Amino acid sequence: MKFLIQRVKSVELYIDEALFSETGAGYLVYVGISKFDLNPKIDEIMISKLLNQRLFEDSEGKINLSIQDVKGDIMVVSNFTLYGDAKKGTRPSFTDAAKPDEAKEIYKRFMNNLIRSTDLNIQQGQFQAMMQVKSINDGPINLIIHKEIE
Repeated sequence: MKFLIQRVKSVELYIDEALFSETGAGYLVYVGISKFDLNPKIDEIMISKLLNQRLFEDSEGKINLSIQDVKGDIMVVSNFTLYGDAKKGTRPSFTDAAKPDEAKEIYKRFMNNLIRSTDLNIQQGQFQAMMQVKSINDGPINLIIHKEIE
């Protein structure tokens, strides 16, 4: 599983030009599901990383607070292109991304576990939908987290 976490001031997510979901300040998290993410333990590991990563400033201006500390919102968007491999040529390969049916089940499992893990406002896009995401980055602060387990 791979995350691209962006610290944001706000997010609006549109499907077919209609507002589907939105959040205030917190994280915009793009989630890539790999063919190696069958073990449910990956959810626990990645959720802990997401909720405890310290990407917000404390009263002294040091990046020392987590999303839970600041009670921020989280927008989660599935994104198989995070597993794009552009080592060769100009067309990325997606062989490490999970197949759509498998990825959808893993994504649903992950989202259910995330929602159960916190009382923060969690919003999401729609799996496999063409989405337009409008966000206002804060910082900008971006972080990639990648973990695979067997």
